[in-house]
Amino acid sequence: MSDKARGYAHRIDISAGAQHVWRALTDSEQLRLWCSPGAEIRARQGGSFRASVDRMTEFEAHIDVYEPDRRLKLIYLPTPGAPPADRAMSDDFILDAVPEGTIVRLLGAGFPVSDAWETQYLRLRSGWSQALARLKVLVEKQLQQGVHS
Repeated sequence: MSDKARGYAHRIDISAGAQHVWRALTDSEQLRLWCSPGAEIRARQGGSFRASVDRMTEFEAHIDVYEPDRRLKLIYLPTPGAPPADRAMSDDFILDAVPEGTIVRLLGAGFPVSDAWETQYLRLRSGWSQALARLKVLVEKQLQQGVHS
């Protein structure tokens, strides 16, 4: 195993309030619309998150930080078929309310720098980029249509 780790940072600006974005992140039905059809979340501190951000790479995570309308931090659990890792890997969704809507930042960290992890890392990084674009479209469309219960 390498002592080196890598991560990624994504940012997307959504023209909707943080509560609408939060609902899309933490409601299983909403999550399935933008992340993956089989996505599930037990939205609470110590809960779980399961999805496939690129429709191929399945993962499960423990919810380490749960701050409504503000922050959702996932710690990845070992996944069958994934290369072994000797460190904690995480994705941290940070929501910042601004006058124009919400800035969503996703910070991924702790991914091993090794040949075994190259494909998995690239799938997560690009998969989250695409998923966040779908999140933006979904939330803004729902708000425009008045679907924001």
